[in-house]
Amino acid sequence: MIANLKTYLDKTSHIAPLAVFRVCFGALLFLSIIRFWAKGWIYDLYIQPKFHFTYYNFEWVTPLGNYTYILFVICAITAILVAIGYKYRLAIILFFLSFTYIELMDKTTYLNHYYFVSVLSFLMIFLPANAYFSVDSYIKKRAYNYVPSYAIDSIKLLLAIVYFYAGLAKINSDWLFRAMPLKIWLPSKYDVPFIGNSILQQEWVHYFMSWSGMLYDLLIPFLLFYKRTRLLAFVAVVIFHLLTRVLFPIGMFPYIMIVSSLIFFSDNFHIKIINYVKKVIFKLPVTIGKNVTIIKDQNIFSRSKKKLTLGVLAVFFIIQLLFPFRYLLYPGELFWTEEGYRFSWRVMLMEKMGYANFKIVDSVSKKQFYVNNADFLTPFQEKQMSTQPDFIVQYAHYLGDHFKEQNHKNIQVYVESYVALNGRLSKPYIDPSVDLYQQKDLFKHKTWILPFNDEIKGF
Repeated sequence: MIANLKTYLDKTSHIAPLAVFRVCFGALLFLSIIRFWAKGWIYDLYIQPKFHFTYYNFEWVTPLGNYTYILFVICAITAILVAIGYKYRLAIILFFLSFTYIELMDKTTYLNHYYFVSVLSFLMIFLPANAYFSVDSYIKKRAYNYVPSYAIDSIKLLLAIVYFYAGLAKINSDWLFRAMPLKIWLPSKYDVPFIGNSILQQEWVHYFMSWSGMLYDLLIPFLLFYKRTRLLAFVAVVIFHLLTRVLFPIGMFPYIMIVSSLIFFSDNFHIKIINYVKKVIFKLPVTIGKNVTIIKDQNIFSRSKKKLTLGVLAVFFIIQLLFPFRYLLYPGELFWTEEGYRFSWRVMLMEKMGYANFKIVDSVSKKQFYVNNADFLTPFQEKQMSTQPDFIVQYAHYLGDHFKEQNHKNIQVYVESYVALNGRLSKPYIDPSVDLYQQKDLFKHKTWILPFNDEIKGF
């Protein structure tokens, strides 16, 4: 086994798939940032709100006021630099830092595909994606035809983990045997042309899409790896993600996943793409990309750099494989408590509607009053807060601190909270007798979450 591993680590592959992936990744993320800006979401999500929900241990990551726009400019510029492969190492590091900072500024905006982009851009820091078909190689007049196979396979493995773990998460009784939450979401898409008023209203369609979605996520990585099924699998990727894009507002993510899946195709496929682009480039009035020496046999990594890269990749993938299972360390129903839910590739598995009414109490005089959440939160923030315990306790502390600054004394913060999960009747969510101002948002189990008193079987 060790001999086989050593043989694999010494194996090389043509760099074309990695180069094409770099170009597509940078270009799509640039377009995504421009789209985000054009829709006014920078102001709506990061500048307008009075309060921002932060991640544990990342409370120091906050919006920068109007300077937040500069952060997005840096992110956009570095995305383009990654695409063309200019100052690649610096560009991908700055892109990772700026994009991840944006992601961490407010937990309200958490999406799996934002996390995916951060994780993927971190991985790309350690890959020689600019060694071929890049401005860097043209400036140096030197390009490498071959790189270690694991440089390309690491991206394939990450994509496989994302898909397979998403499929495992769908093996649960709500998704498969109640068709939830698709049974709630799909009938509301009556305005979708051709299928909205007819097909999407049928119950069998809800079950079909639930089961097929689970099977798709579980099987698609293996079908993409296998040459004989690769083309059919890619057609399935395109159909699945375009349909997802039509039905659900998830931005550029479907296109990122479609383009990323191209990396599973052969070297020759990507070489043809690059040669076609080169023909276009060479027709430009400015000479670009000519007189570059192609180094065919020399290993791009020195021995020390190879050891460092392999060490980073090993730690990286161990974390990716184990971190999604941290929910097993917590008691209670995952969908109810959401302890260990994020960063685990659980995509669109639940519909939660909530109500949270906060009460400020003077512990000595017993005087009390209720808070109007609209005075402090945007509608989107309030919707997210009302169903997630870590949001609720963070907001309780914000309210306590706010009213302490207003010279209120002996402050206690309580909440009357109800949540409906995947079509069930609304149930009490947070213990109304617990002073949340005395609780902390830690990794420990939150004992003040009331029991679910139901069971969702599955992973």
